[in-house]
Amino acid sequence: MPRVDPGEYRVSFFEEKGFTRKRCKSCGEYFWTLNPEFDTCQDAPCVEYWFDRIRSAGPLSVGEARRRFIRFFEERGHTPLKPRPVVARWREDLYLTIASIVVFQPHVTSGLVPPPANPLVISQPSIRLEDIDNVGLTIGRHLTMFEMGGHHAFNYPDKWVYWKDETVRYAFEFFTREIGIPEDLIVFKESWWEGGGNAGPCFEVAVGGLELATLVFMQYKVTDGGYEPIPLKIVDTGYGIERIAWFTQKTPTAFHAIYGSLLPRFREKLGVEEPEEALLWEAFRAAGRLDPEDPASVEAFYSRIAGRLGMDVGEVRGILGREARLYSVLDHTKTLAFMLADGVVPSNTGEGYLARLVLRRAMRQLRLLGAEVSLADLVDAQVDYWSPDFPHLKERRDYILDAVRVEEERYRQTLARGERIIARLLARKRELSLDDLVKLYDSHGIPPEIVAEAASRRGIRVEVPHNFYSIVAARHRGPERLREVEERAPLPGDVVEWARSLGVETRRLFHEDPYLREFETRLAAARGRYVVLEATAFYPKGGGQDYDTGTLTIEGAGEFRVLEVYKVGGVIVHVLDREVEARPGARVRGAIDWGRRYRLMRHHTATHIILGAARRVLGSHVWQAGAEKTVEKGRLDLTHYKPLTPEEVRRIEELANRVVDERRPVTARLLDRNEAEERYGFTIYQGGVPMEPVIRIVEVKDWDVEACFGTHVANTGEIGAVKIVNYDKIQDGVIRLEYVAGTRVAEEAARLEERLGEIAEATGAPRGREAERVKSLVAQARELEERLREYRRLWLKEVMERVRAAEPVNGVRVAVVEAVEGDARVLSETLAQATREAPDALVAIHTKPENGWIKVEMAAGAKAAERIDLGSLAREAARRLNGKGGGRGSRASLVIPADALPRLEELIREALKAGGGE
Repeated sequence: MPRVDPGEYRVSFFEEKGFTRKRCKSCGEYFWTLNPEFDTCQDAPCVEYWFDRIRSAGPLSVGEARRRFIRFFEERGHTPLKPRPVVARWREDLYLTIASIVVFQPHVTSGLVPPPANPLVISQPSIRLEDIDNVGLTIGRHLTMFEMGGHHAFNYPDKWVYWKDETVRYAFEFFTREIGIPEDLIVFKESWWEGGGNAGPCFEVAVGGLELATLVFMQYKVTDGGYEPIPLKIVDTGYGIERIAWFTQKTPTAFHAIYGSLLPRFREKLGVEEPEEALLWEAFRAAGRLDPEDPASVEAFYSRIAGRLGMDVGEVRGILGREARLYSVLDHTKTLAFMLADGVVPSNTGEGYLARLVLRRAMRQLRLLGAEVSLADLVDAQVDYWSPDFPHLKERRDYILDAVRVEEERYRQTLARGERIIARLLARKRELSLDDLVKLYDSHGIPPEIVAEAASRRGIRVEVPHNFYSIVAARHRGPERLREVEERAPLPGDVVEWARSLGVETRRLFHEDPYLREFETRLAAARGRYVVLEATAFYPKGGGQDYDTGTLTIEGAGEFRVLEVYKVGGVIVHVLDREVEARPGARVRGAIDWGRRYRLMRHHTATHIILGAARRVLGSHVWQAGAEKTVEKGRLDLTHYKPLTPEEVRRIEELANRVVDERRPVTARLLDRNEAEERYGFTIYQGGVPMEPVIRIVEVKDWDVEACFGTHVANTGEIGAVKIVNYDKIQDGVIRLEYVAGTRVAEEAARLEERLGEIAEATGAPRGREAERVKSLVAQARELEERLREYRRLWLKEVMERVRAAEPVNGVRVAVVEAVEGDARVLSETLAQATREAPDALVAIHTKPENGWIKVEMAAGAKAAERIDLGSLAREAARRLNGKGGGRGSRASLVIPADALPRLEELIREALKAGGGE
C-alpha cells in the first residue's frame, strides 16, 4: 500500500455520526468506528470470527441477499444491470470476470464509452482462481466462485454523480437498515486497491471479523513510474453477497449458508461424515486468525482447535482436511457449471486452461477422498440448485455434462500415461523444480501430487508448494500477448509512423458501398511506393479478410498497380508496384479487381453463416478462435471439446446452404457500443473486441450478428453455395473448418472430378464406379496384409528355432538368418522380439545380395549385451571384410560383400570367445 494522504479517508459522514479514527493494535492499519472499546480493525486475521453472536436480519439465502442488495440501491436511484458472463468476452487482456468493475474496464473506465447507466447496481458472478488452494481450509473466506454486488458511479468533470461521502453513507445504511447490524459494530478500515490498470484508496467494511464489502474510490491509472490521476473518478464497490448470506444465517461455515440442502447431499455422495458441531464451531472461531499462506499459522489453527476440545491434533487435521476437500468439491463444481454454461471449452490454452485446472483439482479432491462418484453427477446437482436464479445453466445442461464427462475420461488417461512420462523425466533429473512441476502440468496435465508420489517410490523427494494451483492460475490469468483486432500492418516502421503523423482519416468507400468497383478521389499523401488517398474503395487487410488489389491512375504520374492495402489507425495505406511522384490534391481514379473482391465478400459472408450453423449444430459454447478469408477459400477455427463427426459436418453444411437458399438480407450499420451489447449480447465479439465507442455491426437476418470490419454481399443468395472441403482438430479444444463459396464450389467440384478420374485410371474402374473398385481393392489389400502378417509370424518362428538350435559361444547363442523381405521396420521389430524372447541371443539378419553387397542388422539380448559390444564388433568386421558399419551397445548395422557372409559369422564367434568385440 503506497503512502496515502490521511485526508483521502476523512469523509463528512464520519464527522456527522461521531466516528473515531483508530489504529489497529494487530495489523497497524487505521480504521473508523463508533465503538470506544474496539482496538482492532475487526477484520481477519486481526480477530477471531465472532459475527455469529451479532444480531441481524435474516436468515437470508444467497438469492435473498442479492435481491435485497439490488432493491436497496434501486430505491436510491441506481439502475439495475443484468450480470455479464463469467468469461470476460468484452476484454482482450483477461479471461475471467473477476469483479463487477471488470464489466466496465477498460472501455468505460478509460472514458472511451459512457456507462450503460449512471449510477448503476449489479450483482456480478465472478471467478478468481489465485486462491484456489485455500478454498475449504478457511471455511468460506476463500471461494473460486462468488457474486460481487457492486454499485457504481462514474464522475466526469462536467457530470458529478456522487463520491466518498455518499458511498460510505450507503454502506452504513445498507448494513444497519437492511441487514440489521448494530451501528457501533461496523468498522471502516482504511486500505488501498489496484486492479485492471487502475487504483485508488478504499474502505474495507468489517463486522465481527468478517469483511462484508470494499468501497473503492478509483482515481488513478497505474503506470511504470507510479500513479497518474485520471479525469474520471469512479465509485467501485464490492459487496460479498455470499458473505452477507453467511453473516445472516450464522452457520459455522460459508458453505452451509451458500449451498444449503446441497451440502448434505454431497456429504452422502462423497462419503464424508459430518463432524461434531462443536468441532465446526471451534474451527469457525479459529479461522478468523488463520493465514492460509503461512504453514505455521495453519498448524496453529489445528492446534488451537485441538487444545480447546481436548482432541489429538492429527485427528483434528484429518477431519478438517476431509471437510476442506468436501467444500472444495462443492465450490469447484459450481464454478465449472458457470464456466461451461458461459461457453468455456476445456483445453490447454486461454480460459479453457483455467476450466481444466478447476476440473482436475476437483477430480484430485475426489481421489484423495476415495470417492467413487462421477464429477458430472455433482455438476448436474449444481445446475439444478442454481438454475432458478440462473436459468441459462439448465438451458446448457447437455453441453456442461458432456464436456465434464469427456474431461473426466481424459483425466483418467492422463493418470494412466503419467507414470511413464514421470519415469522418463526422473531418469534424467534427480531433482524437480517448481518450473518442472508446472511444465508437467501444463504440457501433460499431470498433477504435482502424482509426480511427488511417483518420485517418492524412486527415493526422490519432490516439494509441492501448498499453493501450486494458485500459482498456475495466476500465471494464466490473461493472455501473454493481446490479440489484435486490427492486424498489425506489415509495413516498414518509418511508413507506419508517417501514416500516423498525417492526422487524417481515410473515408471508407468500401463500407459505404461494397459493390463500388471504380471511384474518384484525391491524393492525400505519398511516400515512395506508399500512397494515402482522401477516400478509397480498396479494402485493407483486416478481420481475417485479405486486401483488395487493382489499379490507381494518378494525375500527372500515370497508372499504378495496387499490390497490397493496410490500415494504420484510421489511415489506409496503398502499396503500389513502383514509386510515385505526385503532390497532395492530385486527382486519382481507382479501380479494384472486382473478381477478387467478390470472392472475398462471398467467403466472408459464408464465414458468418457457417459460424451460425456450427453454433446451432454443436452448441452455444462454440466460439470463433480464428478465421481467414482469402480468394481461394475461407477458414474458421472454432472452440469445441471433441473431434467433429462426418454427420455433424454434413448438418453444418446443410444448414449453411439452407440459409443461402433463403436469400436472407445481410446488413451493416454503426451502433453505440452499449446499445449493441444490450441488443445482441457478447457473441458480437467473435472476431475480437474493437476499442471504439461506436462499432460496426454486420447482421445476417435472424442468423448471425457480429462486430465486423469486413465487406459482405447484400443477400445470402449471392453466395450461391457453400461446400466444406476439409475439417480437422488442430489443437486441444479447437477444430477447423475450411470451405469454398460461389464459383469456387464449381472449381472445387472440377478438382474432385479430376481426382476421381485419376483414381479410375489407376484402379481400372469404370467412371461412376470408382468407390466400388476402391472398396474391392481395400478388401484385397487387407487380405494380403493378413497373409503377410502370417508369413512374418512363420518367419519369426523360424528365426527363434535357429536361435534355440545354436550352440552357445561363451554363453551367447548366435543366429545368422536371411531376411524374407527388406522392410527396415519389420527387420527392427523382428530383432527386438527375438532378443526379448531369447535374452542370451545375438541375432544377425541379412538381406539378399544386391550388386554384390548385402546389408546386415544385428541385435543382442540383455544377457548377450553384457558379453559383447555390437558397435565395436561392427567396426572391426567392416575393417576386416572391406565393408562399412557401426552401432552402439546392443544394436549395429553393416554393409559387406555378399561373399564375406560366412566370414562374418566366424568373426562374431571369435569376438565372443575373446569376450568383447575388439
